[in-house]
Amino acid sequence: MHMPPTRSDVMTVHSTHSTHSTHSTHSTARSVSRRRRVALYAASLLCCSAILTALPGGASAAPAAGSPAPGPGARAVAFEDQFDGPAGAAVDSGKWQIETGDNVNNHERQYYTPGNDNAALDGQGNLVITARKENPGNYPCWYGTCEYTSSRLNTSGRFSAAYGHVEARIKIPRGQGIWPAFWMLGDDIGNVGWPNSGEIDVMENVGFEPGTVHGTLHGPGYSGSGGIGAAYTLPNGKAFADDFHTFAVDWAPDSITWSVDGQVFQRRTPADLGGNQWVFNKSFFLILNLAVGGYWPGDPDGSTRFPQQMVIDYVRVTTGD
Repeated sequence: MHMPPTRSDVMTVHSTHSTHSTHSTHSTARSVSRRRRVALYAASLLCCSAILTALPGGASAAPAAGSPAPGPGARAVAFEDQFDGPAGAAVDSGKWQIETGDNVNNHERQYYTPGNDNAALDGQGNLVITARKENPGNYPCWYGTCEYTSSRLNTSGRFSAAYGHVEARIKIPRGQGIWPAFWMLGDDIGNVGWPNSGEIDVMENVGFEPGTVHGTLHGPGYSGSGGIGAAYTLPNGKAFADDFHTFAVDWAPDSITWSVDGQVFQRRTPADLGGNQWVFNKSFFLILNLAVGGYWPGDPDGSTRFPQQMVIDYVRVTTGD
């Protein structure tokens, strides 16, 4: 889905990711979404999108909507950040690194800034990623002087894991052109590139679908428009921006199951890949970001209000039976 920015001031470990993940991943996401939008809206393929999409033919055995997520037994916490700290403080650099730059491949409009400019603790146990219509640093973007700023964080070089229950409790923003996401990339991306690294999109939302989120897999032979995913829509016309929701995957060898607030909406196994390689039996690292504009969500318009905030209560990875 969201590829790393075009330019990067982050550590060497991540600049490799920028090359492969930022560009490939994001473009992938949007391409994939194209198919979903065609399926849902009979829209033209010119309407670019992101990773999630209508279920490809032959895609698998998803549990019935509303099924409870697998109940964890005894689990050990492998990674956790509850974002405790004083208001205005930056995230823990021992757990997260900040990516910087723009993203021409997805035609996003924001510049991802360093430090706590657009990602800071609120003093109430939350991380707030803020997208603003501003550019005090005079940052350059692919289209000229950037019109927006935001933030993108990852755990590459700090934490990665294979398997477990991966979840985050998040209150997403709202509005045309707004694109929040919680996702993962294979830890070997610097060596094998994308999509061979694999990508697990736990949650993505675009502003024109206020009540819907998407989960998607990308890998060799099923990236871009071939990504395998599904959507979850809140009942009764509710919007995800109205409250916090818990987005999770339960990940085991040869199996990944997605849930929202404990309700399963899809399960994927190698049987869904049409003979292509399953690249999810290895370590992945975590990513949080808030994009503005791009092929899939479209650009902000007169109805979009700024600033927009993605509020993360916690991120947690647990492992065990």
